[in-house]
Amino acid sequence: MGPKQRLTWPRTIGLGSQHVVAMFGATFLVPLLTGFPPATTLFFSAIGTILFLVITRNRVPSYLGSSFAFIAPIGAVTASQGMSTAVGGILITGVLLALVGLVVHFAGARWIDIVMPPAVTGTIVALIGFNLAPAAWGNVQESPVTAIVTLAGIVLITVLFRGILGRLAILVGVLAGYAVAVMRGEVDFTSVAEAAWVGLPQFTAPTFDIAVVGLFVPVVLVLVAENVGHVKSVATMTGENLDDAMGRALFADGVATTLAGTGGGSGTTTYAENIGVMAATRVYSTAAYAVAGVAALLLSLSPKFGELIATVPAGVLGGAATVLYGMIGVLGARIWVQNKVDFSDPVNLTTAGIALVIGIANYTWVVGELRFEGIALGTAAALGVYHLMRSVSRWRGTSAEPASPASVPHNPTPSD
Repeated sequence: MGPKQRLTWPRTIGLGSQHVVAMFGATFLVPLLTGFPPATTLFFSAIGTILFLVITRNRVPSYLGSSFAFIAPIGAVTASQGMSTAVGGILITGVLLALVGLVVHFAGARWIDIVMPPAVTGTIVALIGFNLAPAAWGNVQESPVTAIVTLAGIVLITVLFRGILGRLAILVGVLAGYAVAVMRGEVDFTSVAEAAWVGLPQFTAPTFDIAVVGLFVPVVLVLVAENVGHVKSVATMTGENLDDAMGRALFADGVATTLAGTGGGSGTTTYAENIGVMAATRVYSTAAYAVAGVAALLLSLSPKFGELIATVPAGVLGGAATVLYGMIGVLGARIWVQNKVDFSDPVNLTTAGIALVIGIANYTWVVGELRFEGIALGTAAALGVYHLMRSVSRWRGTSAEPASPASVPHNPTPSD
């Protein structure tokens, strides 16, 4: 069933509910890990999803959930300058992404592949995931037992169950860890009892500081890669050519992220979790996503529900983050594998090597009021090293040289 085709309303509502459940675990983990109000993030996620469907003219089925690419910059800025400045960084990211969408819409997407080839894109995604590893360890140390239970739950559920339950391993694992945390007395329900059943979420106005721009700009590159990958995946699944919708998808996500940045929501991205639901059901109707957006909006208008989500303790977050951050890092490697990036080419090998070390070690460079940390510097290194080396190697004719003797293909001889 294609994006513009429709089921009966009962089936559409049922599928929409599945999409809410699919996005739920990952979407809420971002605000929990960054200290943002969960209900606010859900509110802007819901509105962003509905706007995405409108802007893409119902051609690209997608739910816009919280992007993990924002975790590191939000965490760094919130710790040093407060939540309001982090929200301002999200808004700037959204505006930049929307501008990229406009350029792609009018000029085509070919330039993205030129500026960000798979060797670079995979490296940027990988270094963001691995840069977050210390944050995961910090949460695990708060309650190792709960973290291990959560981690074990995610691992086992992933391989024990098929279909939608297996795809929701993170959510179910978090619930298992949460149950253990409750039994261990690690959860305080006081705020839940005091919260109202109905009300608006907590909004935070943005403030702007040029010093944080360097932390957020690299996120734009990741969001571009995620959206392009999503549109291509949907096109493959539906059999429709969606190249002309690429710009609209990027612009829509930019608008949704900008909107989140006006009131304290986490930045958004198209969600792979919901692609899993479409793959399982083979229903690509955008009406199901509209239902999911409305359902998420209604949930966000319950302060009691938001406070319940906010009670998830650090141990549970640490267990889930160990999986998620590692998966983000390995997704970068997946981009390399799927695009057959050749690491016998010294340009690709050097680009990835330098950028990953900068990102993982969290290199820092302070220039006046500007502060550039591992993700920003690693991203700049990936882009700069790749294009510099590629240009010089083509000029000198050295691009075919192997990186090392070990990388030269082995041709067996009779003596072997």
